[in-house]
Amino acid sequence: MQPAGKKASHPRKKSRASISFPPEVYSELEKLAAAKRVSLAWIVREAAEKYLADQWPLLAERK
Repeated sequence: MQPAGKKASHPRKKSRASISFPPEVYSELEKLAAAKRVSLAWIVREAAEKYLADQWPLLAERK
């Protein structure tokens, strides 16, 4: 049991980022997210992970 006032630690803490897109890119991302029935954030995270795997294949193998 956690002491009062303490939150349980999360093994995979996430960081936040604020990203600006040109309007046409944002619009296409929204359409894609709606078509796939996922959030726009999910689309961007997925794209970032694929980009990293393409740039640094050994990093992708550690997952």
